Amino acid sequence: MIDVTAAAQHRYTVNLSILFSELPLLERPAAAAAAGFTAAELWWPFGESATPSEAELDALRKAFTDAGVRLTGLNFLDDLSLGVRGTVSVPAAKDRFRANVPVAAELAASLGTKALNALYGNRVEGVDPAEQDALALENLVLAARAAHEIGAILLIEALNKPESPDYPLVSAAAAVEVVDKVNAATGLGNAKFLCDLYHLAMNGEDLAAVIDTYADRFGHVQIADNPGRNEPGTGGLDFEDLFARLTAAGYTGRIGLEYRPSTGVSADSFEWLPRELRSAG
Repeated sequence: MIDVTAAAQHRYTVNLSILFSELPLLERPAAAAAAGFTAAELWWPFGESATPSEAELDALRKAFTDAGVRLTGLNFLDDLSLGVRGTVSVPAAKDRFRANVPVAAELAASLGTKALNALYGNRVEGVDPAEQDALALENLVLAARAAHEIGAILLIEALNKPESPDYPLVSAAAAVEVVDKVNAATGLGNAKFLCDLYHLAMNGEDLAAVIDTYADRFGHVQIADNPGRNEPGTGGLDFEDLFARLTAAGYTGRIGLEYRPSTGVSADSFEWLPRELRSAG
């Protein structure tokens, strides 16, 4: 179990797109509540549908409100179910992404969600990277403004190159550069870096240096152990040190549990985190 002193300085949210995935989506908020969590986050939960029906949206809202779990983070249309790493920079997805922005923002507003994540998207063969980057900036500006209207932040994430070889943001510096461009374009200052320590570790980054250098840009932190992308304690990352560094750097946001349970049973993967700390979402 992680040292309680280090872990207790932070608040936690459970990612219901990767944890409790052995259950139907609408049963996951209740399962999270049964495990002691009061906050959760989601990748875009409607597959490739950018504009799900009101009945689908209402069912998801009801699942969270009935369970007493707050949705604290939500992805814009990401096409992860299709093996894609986001739609922001993909020309063929331009209309779908833009149709999704108000839908995702309205869903977030209705559940009190204050963080919206926009995955950048893979490089597309035959398309000039500069063209993709220009489109990404246009789309991220739209997303940042939509987030601002509901009092939320926009998150921009780096992924790891071994698992996402066509995704261009594979370092903290690359993601922060995009964050800065969005904030310069909007003047809103609500674009932030989603620091996923697993992805950065997979890329070989010095996690302590990332925290020390960029903590003031963090809008959210996500964790999984490395290697394996399982719960803390199953790999080689020193979470006691990382939690302490986040505290020392002044990070006060949530830490998202975005890992696969090592046994395949989500409810058994939380022993490292005392139950009394799970509800501090």
